[in-house]
Amino acid sequence: MRKFERKIEQPQRYSIKVSMLNRLLTLPVRHLQQAIGSLGDLWRTPSTTLMTILVLGISLSLPATLQLFVKNANQVTSQWQSASEISLYLKLNLSEKSAHNFINRIQLYPEIDDVQYISPKQALSDFKSTSGFGDALGYLSKNPLPATVLITPVKRASQPLAAKELLNKLLQEREVEQGKLDLEWLIRLQAIANLIENIVFAVGLLLCISVVLIIGNTIRLAILNQKDAIAVMKLVGATDSFIQRPFLYAGAWYGVLGGLFSVVVITILSQYLSYAITDLTNVYQYSFSLSILSFYELLWLMVFSIFLGLSGSYLSVKKHIRAIEPTAD
Repeated sequence: MRKFERKIEQPQRYSIKVSMLNRLLTLPVRHLQQAIGSLGDLWRTPSTTLMTILVLGISLSLPATLQLFVKNANQVTSQWQSASEISLYLKLNLSEKSAHNFINRIQLYPEIDDVQYISPKQALSDFKSTSGFGDALGYLSKNPLPATVLITPVKRASQPLAAKELLNKLLQEREVEQGKLDLEWLIRLQAIANLIENIVFAVGLLLCISVVLIIGNTIRLAILNQKDAIAVMKLVGATDSFIQRPFLYAGAWYGVLGGLFSVVVITILSQYLSYAITDLTNVYQYSFSLSILSFYELLWLMVFSIFLGLSGSYLSVKKHIRAIEPTAD
């Protein structure tokens, strides 16, 4: 009797393993079928799908375009090394040897990237050529201009507070008579840049919330249109996860299509505005080319768009599908 029972248990265990293996193998196929089926459902409602894609794409294009201009503005301001340049005016009675010793000493500072020395003779010659008082300055018995040292800090020391600390450190040197740093201009520039970044973040956050709500409302309408079918599916034993999958895939498809549309819009806007910027910079005899979003930035935009689509559909699905229950007539 026991041998017979063992013979029965072995086929049962084998059948359980086979059924689990079949489930694992058929699960990707089911997901693929539901993903393609949800795309077909979107195709059968073109007006609703197109409006949702346009809203999603435009909502993502606006903050992405603003971020593109912030990126280019940061590139431009990073090239303005004179913005963080420190001018040191040495004492009038300082010899050339002492001035060069001072330069060799401050070049060892870790906060300093480059040092440029302007001798009193060179400073007077430059002033004669630019001021228009060349003939009058020739009557001077003594050069009134001191030696000047132009210091360019390293990147980490070019911020307003760090640049001010470096200036105070240099003013303690015995050879320095006076120092100058256009700190107010730096602070204003940084404040404007921070304001623009905060505006981009706030606008992007509001638009992302609106996208989630719009996609959630679109999925809600799709669920209500299929309310009877969902009730029948629950009546025959379909699980909530099985019913939810097509709607979740619909949200993901909205994200994919909306992200692709936003990429096209950003590319067209960047090309259109690059011509206007080129015309403007040519007037000021300055060469500048607008840099577009990189491949990885566009990829992150697509991933974020899919995340928004899934978020909106998930919130709607969890709330409304649970509320649908089959009723006995």
